[in-house]
Amino acid sequence: MYWTLELASYVEDAPWPATKDELIDYAMRIGAPLEVVENLQEIEDEGEVYESIEDIWPDYPTKEDFFFNEDEY
Repeated sequence: MYWTLELASYVEDAPWPATKDELIDYAMRIGAPLEVVENLQEIEDEGEVYESIEDIWPDYPTKEDFFFNEDEY
């Protein structure tokens, strides 16, 4: 399983919180690339509910990770 910013962007706006099956269904409904669905299928599922993309990809960069000041633009 590998995530990139582009692949993760497909599930970033998913209806959180969500289960693994709900995320797979969402990805298929929005026409996400096959790699996104495959990544979601590889998640070890114990029936848990994921609160955000960070629960799936802990290293997902947030706005705080980028070094620019939005107020300047």
